[in-house]
Amino acid sequence: MAEAALMEDYVQMDAVDWVDFPQGLCAGWVQWKLLHVSPETGSWTAAFKAAKGASIARHTHVGPGEYYMTKGRMVVRGGSEAGGETAVAPAYGYEACNARHDYTFFEEDSELYMTFLGPLNFTDDDDNTIALVGWRQVYDAWNASA
Repeated sequence: MAEAALMEDYVQMDAVDWVDFPQGLCAGWVQWKLLHVSPETGSWTAAFKAAKGASIARHTHVGPGEYYMTKGRMVVRGGSEAGGETAVAPAYGYEACNARHDYTFFEEDSELYMTFLGPLNFTDDDDNTIALVGWRQVYDAWNASA
């Protein structure tokens, strides 16, 4: 990936290795590819793949986000039966600013592409912040793993 200060970027997806997503922010097997960070807007874009049974830790979208699920099935905000969504590929989703996800669960091996327009605030069961993850944090984490 180019330096974080550059405004344009290009990533040949099949030329970039998948790396493990930080444990503590997920449970089970989740991998990612960081595709772009934008310091001027605070946004970041990544591709994710997750094994059946994996989950993403409790978090709130400080800014909105959009995803395109290319493979699998993802339960968001309790799933369709509980007033949330059950995304079944191919699927598009928009997460509003301050959208809270107590539990995001993958019912099948899944892959998705997501752009975050701001950080994610990962919290514990008492709503204490355990990690505020924005473009700088993902950029540094990605470079540390590459």
